[in-house]
Amino acid sequence: MQTTKKGKGSRRLDKDRLTLRKGETQRKDGTYDYRWTTADGKRHSIYAKTLEELREREADIEVDKHDGIKTEIRRITVNDIFDIWCDLKRGLKNNTLQNYKYMYNMFVRKSFGKMRIATVKKSDVKRFYNTLADGQILKVSTIDTVHNILHQIFNLAVDDGYLRMNPTDNMLKELKQSHNFSVEKRKALTIDEQRLFIEFLQQNVRYHHWYPVFAIMLGTGMRVGEITGLRWCDIDLEEGMININHTLVYYNDGINKGCTFHINSPKTKAGERIIPMLDFVKEAFLLEQEYQKEAGLVCNAMIDCYTDFIFINRFGYVQHQGTLNKAIKRIIRDCNDEVLLEGNPNAVLLPPFSCHSLRHTFTTRLCEAGINVKVIQDVLGHKDISTTMNIYADVTKDMKQKEFGSVEEYFGKYIV
Repeated sequence: MQTTKKGKGSRRLDKDRLTLRKGETQRKDGTYDYRWTTADGKRHSIYAKTLEELREREADIEVDKHDGIKTEIRRITVNDIFDIWCDLKRGLKNNTLQNYKYMYNMFVRKSFGKMRIATVKKSDVKRFYNTLADGQILKVSTIDTVHNILHQIFNLAVDDGYLRMNPTDNMLKELKQSHNFSVEKRKALTIDEQRLFIEFLQQNVRYHHWYPVFAIMLGTGMRVGEITGLRWCDIDLEEGMININHTLVYYNDGINKGCTFHINSPKTKAGERIIPMLDFVKEAFLLEQEYQKEAGLVCNAMIDCYTDFIFINRFGYVQHQGTLNKAIKRIIRDCNDEVLLEGNPNAVLLPPFSCHSLRHTFTTRLCEAGINVKVIQDVLGHKDISTTMNIYADVTKDMKQKEFGSVEEYFGKYIV
């Protein structure tokens, strides 16, 4: 770099005798850097191979300054913003926040999370989502959760002046379209499938002890965390009422090693509700009471000062959602084997389903019975009526198609 005197001032020149501006320097290897001091007194710098490229980056910095974008934090990564977001996030239940941390650390932190927040473009987000879908072959629901986290992180970056726009906007929608992803709707058991399931539990000696919990889920629409966390003091057998005021969750709280059980309040205020008992639900509670008395089972669980849980395992501890779903898989297998042995090619078989399918089945039966939508919403604990209406619309659509099938058959007798 050369310096040329000109009057009282001087010009600094690069090797090509081009004038360098304030803050610009040519290094010994021929590359350039630009240094400046921010209002907080900190020194910052950027580098480029050519003077033209350097000045383009300088222009971007000036525009950022004018628009209020924080040019002094260009080294901040996506991981840094996520950590800030975790510290500031309020209104999330601890198990939800811990799940977000787990998902982020599992799929984002070691790869996409290392990118500088200021350099992330929509193409980077799209490339990352494609990697999750094609490389790691994640389900769309998992990618949806990752996207939900990233979208909130980048919103924070925009709000705090790190970025002009959120590069994750509409990216999940584009991914679903390009990969032809579709969210499979949860299917309820048909009346025949429901009857087969219940009768098998009632009659099979090996699985009879599972009848109460699954019958109650089927007759109340309770979420699995609500029924596994239900205590004897939460039900009134005389009045036939179930009081839902908490839920049992299983997660890593960041304090204990590994996952542990905890008691949470319902996800929303609508989750706190009273559910009337149908007759067979009341009978199922009494059967569970009788079974535990005969087997000598006593609740030994104490979770966040809650005890006296209704549904316990042979060790007296609360049931795990995974255990219930595994039990359902075995029941489906053995029930279908029994049906197939009868040799009826048109026999009803149990489809694959989970605990949550029983909640959906309960909702479907209410819709088919013509129960008022607001009553269904209240019993299910839906905060948003649209959630209930979506199920209601699906059920009524199926019912309409069945009814028109009968009409078509009727018309067919008179129209050639």
